[in-house]
Amino acid sequence: MSDKRHKRKLIKKKLFTKNRLVILNEDSFEEIFSLKLTLMNVFVVASIGAVLIITITTYIIAFTPLREYIPGYASNKLKKDATELALKSDSLAFALQKNETYIASIKKVLIGDLDYAKLNKDSILASKVESIPTAELQPSKSDLKLREEVDEEDKYNLFEKAQSKSSIVLFAPVKGSITEKFSLKQKHFAVDIALAKNTPIKAILNGNIIFSDWTPSTGNVIIMRHANGFISVYKHAASLTKSQGDVVKTGEVIALAGSTGQESTGIHLHFELWKDGYPIDPTQFIEFE
Repeated sequence: MSDKRHKRKLIKKKLFTKNRLVILNEDSFEEIFSLKLTLMNVFVVASIGAVLIITITTYIIAFTPLREYIPGYASNKLKKDATELALKSDSLAFALQKNETYIASIKKVLIGDLDYAKLNKDSILASKVESIPTAELQPSKSDLKLREEVDEEDKYNLFEKAQSKSSIVLFAPVKGSITEKFSLKQKHFAVDIALAKNTPIKAILNGNIIFSDWTPSTGNVIIMRHANGFISVYKHAASLTKSQGDVVKTGEVIALAGSTGQESTGIHLHFELWKDGYPIDPTQFIEFE
């Protein structure tokens, strides 16, 4: 026990023994600066300095822009740019997916690879229909009387009967003889019109060109998108006078008739008309002959 006490006293004496730090002039040995120190004071000062350095460094890294100059830390601008690029890439991926789907549908129109039975928009099963008693569906006496009055008035309403059933008038792309009619059973979703070579093919309605190029099976093809959900397709042209993205007016020449493509059997126009994704008979709207 005495040895331990002796060692403790020696350590305590060393820690608290006052020493003098003196700075002398080398030539004259004149005292320039002196400072009384103990080992304990040096240890305390060194510890406080280390804590201050650690605290200041932590504050700089956590709360000041100076951390951007420390290797391994990204700048705020870099993080912001990365976030914006990530959002833009997601938007571009979504837009690309939509464009690819649209282009795939256009390709089906070009090659005629369509199944009309699958063109039905109703992909959701109809809910169960509850039966209604037939007694509730019978018109009352007042309803019958009103219907008779309306029927009598309509007999002499000549102007109403003279109105056209269609509110849209389409310009004929060409005038000629129809060699093959529109047929859903035979999956011929178009009319073929025999023409002389280089006969001008005209736009049926105002719109913009969404496709204008050559295809192996149908030759030179132009596809136009119009208002009210109409799309018109012109195939087997000898040459095209409009490019993709052009805005075209009704009756403007967009191509010249020819017989291009592997499926062509002679100089003619293969004309298709689509409405809201469904093929329709063009002769319902256009007089070709």
